[in-house]
Amino acid sequence: MTWSERIVVRDGVRLSCRDWGGPGPSVLLLHGLAGHAGEWDAVAQQLSRRYRVVAVDQRGHGSSERLPSDLSRAAYVADVVAVLDQLDLHHPVLVGQSMGGNTAMLTAAAHPERVRALVLVEAAPGGPHPTVGAEIGGWLDSWPTPFPSREAAVRFLGGGPVGEGWAAGLEERGGGWWPRFDRDVMVNSLSENAHRSFRDEWAAVMCPTLAVLGQSGIIPSQDAHDMLRQRPDTLAASIPGTGHDLHLQQPEVLHHLLSEFLDGCAEPVASGCRHPDC
Repeated sequence: MTWSERIVVRDGVRLSCRDWGGPGPSVLLLHGLAGHAGEWDAVAQQLSRRYRVVAVDQRGHGSSERLPSDLSRAAYVADVVAVLDQLDLHHPVLVGQSMGGNTAMLTAAAHPERVRALVLVEAAPGGPHPTVGAEIGGWLDSWPTPFPSREAAVRFLGGGPVGEGWAAGLEERGGGWWPRFDRDVMVNSLSENAHRSFRDEWAAVMCPTLAVLGQSGIIPSQDAHDMLRQRPDTLAASIPGTGHDLHLQQPEVLHHLLSEFLDGCAEPVASGCRHPDC
């Protein structure tokens, strides 16, 4: 099965989506910061055998609007709602990795009636992180762009499936390979994460939730502990031998976990239900 591009426009911002089709309930996939919808291809292809699957290039990323003026968390959430409305995705399961997980969580908290279930992949509510902008900016500044070849990009970006996944988000122009995002847009997209916690929003999520972490991921163990203590009905799994990009490293394992979880969320979830088997 292949995907088709669908375009959603909200307040003049163009959002590009990969619509995989599929016969069942809706699943919306959200990538992380500086990522792209294609990171989900291996998982999406398998899920689309049973579910209606859509992956989004979020604002500022991939084939979507490169320089949006609004980079607030609320804008990212409103984009998700627009995608649901314009692509007729009813009561979906939201799956987000890293920053995409933050967006998915905030959407579930703000619009509980719209979301069937939530899956966080290497994402947690966290807390204020004053240095996150400088850290991400420094990391992006270290990229030797343009990369002279796609192969060079794969090597620099981690090699193997991780490097391949990141390199798939580049574009070739002028004889080199460039990111499909603006460095300052990426940094500014994290401005709220630098100054506040999202624990209140995490507590407000009412739908069944699965948290999937990499064994060597970036979520501190204390954050994971606090997350599960605050919402003890959350289902949690850790995938051995993986890091932050576990969806690229072990898509088959992630698909298995998602399938088991989605099987338990096949029927609509009543508003306010927090039982993991709803």
